[in-house]
Parts: sequence; structure tokens; C-alpha cells
Amino acid sequence: MVFSNNDEGLINKKLPKELLLRIFSFLDIVTLCRCAQISKGRVVENISKRCGGFLRKLSLRGCIGVGDSSLKTFAQNCRNIEHLNLNGCTKITDSTCYSLSRFCAKLKHLDLTSCVSITNSSLKGISEGCRNLEYLNLSWCDQITKDGIEALVRGCRGLKALLLRGCTQLEDEALKHIQNYCHELVSLNLQSCPRITDEGVVQICRGCHRLQALCLSGCSNLTDTSLTALALNCPRLQILEAARCSHLTDAGFTLLARNCHDLEKMDLEECVLITDSTLIQLSIHCPNLQALSLSHCELITDDGILHLSNSSCGHERLQVLELDNCLLITDVALEHLEHCRGLERLELYDCQQVTRAGIKRMRAQLPHVKVHAYFAPVTPPTAVGGSGHRLCRCCVIL
Repeated sequence: MVFSNNDEGLINKKLPKELLLRIFSFLDIVTLCRCAQISKGRVVENISKRCGGFLRKLSLRGCIGVGDSSLKTFAQNCRNIEHLNLNGCTKITDSTCYSLSRFCAKLKHLDLTSCVSITNSSLKGISEGCRNLEYLNLSWCDQITKDGIEALVRGCRGLKALLLRGCTQLEDEALKHIQNYCHELVSLNLQSCPRITDEGVVQICRGCHRLQALCLSGCSNLTDTSLTALALNCPRLQILEAARCSHLTDAGFTLLARNCHDLEKMDLEECVLITDSTLIQLSIHCPNLQALSLSHCELITDDGILHLSNSSCGHERLQVLELDNCLLITDVALEHLEHCRGLERLELYDCQQVTRAGIKRMRAQLPHVKVHAYFAPVTPPTAVGGSGHRLCRCCVIL
């Protein structure tokens, strides 16, 4: 027995703390919790008391039973913690962040995804006590507002990654505060922040020139003004996610491609106004492109795929291409893609002009590529008298 109520387990007497920590570092949190249940202990408290100042990294992801009391004990005992994942620990409140602020000044990486009770008060506490923070994930903490972001960035000016997915109350003013204080920022996620407009994105671009990854998916108010700001201010950009930004056009992506040559991954799903012109510009100016989603971009044709396939990125870099619901794509595009020798995955759901035969021919040239598509079987006519059964229009995954 490792942990017992009177802490008299034999292993505790025989092994030093350093060795115990090394042993338990090989176990995932589920296994650790099982150990705690067997020994009638409380896993977080016991881990913290055993490991103390030796513990640098801990993930409690999905441990919905962990609450403020356990994490207060943890913070008091593990003051050298640098990396803490509390994703999905839905019981915790601002009290946990107060404890971390008070005792864990060395914290660099904190994940609070889906900790829905977290408010602006938590961010104020973190900013006062965790000034070495470099990574913070607040996704789906929907009580956070611009006031919380202002408090956070005033104290944590070394932030390099800030994830704010689903923080639906955030407005452009929050991005102004980030612009003013977070000049080291390289990654920002604003997915599903519907109140963000071009004004906020322009401010971020003007203050965060080192930005390498930006997610704007679901920010449906954005226009080419945002792309222009990125093009003129963020030349190091490598990842851009702009799914469901339906007002973006070829003009904006042309300027972006001509200025951001390091682009590696782009999600342009449901950017319904773009045409082959965007693909031509990416083909010419973005030789490092590895992954591209064009799903539901219904104006893309075989000609655009031709330019992409014949480019240096097509020949050498392209690994993932998503073309779901690109209704003008035909088997001709698949012939062009045979030149993409590094292609690993191709999405073709609802590409109604693509055939099984076309996919088979392409896979003969690219045997390692995974093609995801489906073909609805023909529904036979109803039998005479109406007693027959119609076949299910099910999917066939290739």
C-alpha cells in the first residue's frame, strides 16, 4: 500500500521521495486515482504531499471530482509546479486560482479549459501571483470579459500563447489590452468569439508582430480588413484558421499570401467567396504549406487544384487537403494531385463529381494516402404493391 490514512505504508518507509516521484511519473492520472482509491486516500493531496517541491508538471485533465480544497493543498505543497492542466475540472472556482496565485509563482503553463465557474477575479489573482505565465488556456470559460483580460495582461506580460475559444463575452477592447501588453505573443485563439470585429484584429496585429498562429474561426463579422492587417504586420504567421468567416475574399488572401511566406496550415472552410485565385497565390508565394482545408468553398475548381499540385508546396510539402462539398471538383483534380507525393490525407465528402474509379486511379499512384469519401447507393424502386423495403443510403468510407 503506497498511501494510507496513517501514512505508514511499507513503501513509504523504504523508498525516498525522489524515487517515488520517478515511479509515479510513469502512471497516467486514471491509474493514480485507482491507486488512491485502493489505499483509501485522496489522490491530489497525497501526490502533493509525497512529491512536494519535486513536482514540476501535473495533468488532472478530466478529473471532474477534483475541487478547490484539494488544489489548495496541492498549491501549498508543490510550489515549484510549472505546468498544470486542469482541463475539464468543472468543480473548481476562483478559489483555486487564488491558491495558485499565492503559492505557485513559478507557474508557466496553465490550462483551465471548460472550468466554467472561473471569472475575472481568477485572472486578477493569476496576474498578481503568476507573472512567469507563458501559456494560458481559458477556452469555454464564458464568464470572462474584457476586464478580466485587462487584469491578466497587465501582470502576465510574458504570455506567448493565449487560448480564448468560446469566451463569448469578449469584445474588441479585450484585444486592445492584449495589444498593449503582450508583445511576446505567438499564438492566439479566438474561435467562436462572435463579438470580435476587424477593429480588434487590427489592434492585435499592430501590437503582436511575432504572431505565428491565429485562430479566428467562427468570428463571422471579419472582412478582408483583418487579412490586410495580418499581411502588413505579422510576417511570421504560420497557422491561420478562418473557418466560417464568410466575408473573406480572394483580395484579402492574395495580400496575405504575398506577405506571409511561412504559412504552413490554413483552415478556410466555408470561406465561400474564395476562388481558384486564392489557390494560385498560395501556390506561388507559400512554399511551406502542409495542410489546407477548403471544405464548402464551392467556387474552387479543378484548375485551382492544378496550380496547387504543380507548385513547390504541392510537390514537396502538402500532406492534408480537405475538399468536402467542393461541388465543382472532379476526377481531373485527383489526376493533378498525383503529383503531390507527400499527400497523406484527402477529404472528399459530398464531392458529387468525384467517382470511385477516379479515387482508385489516384491511389494506384499514391498508395499511402487516406481518402475519406462516401457514395450513396442507388435506391431501388419500391416493389409492386408497396411491400418492398428501400435500402438505407449509407456511407462507404474508402
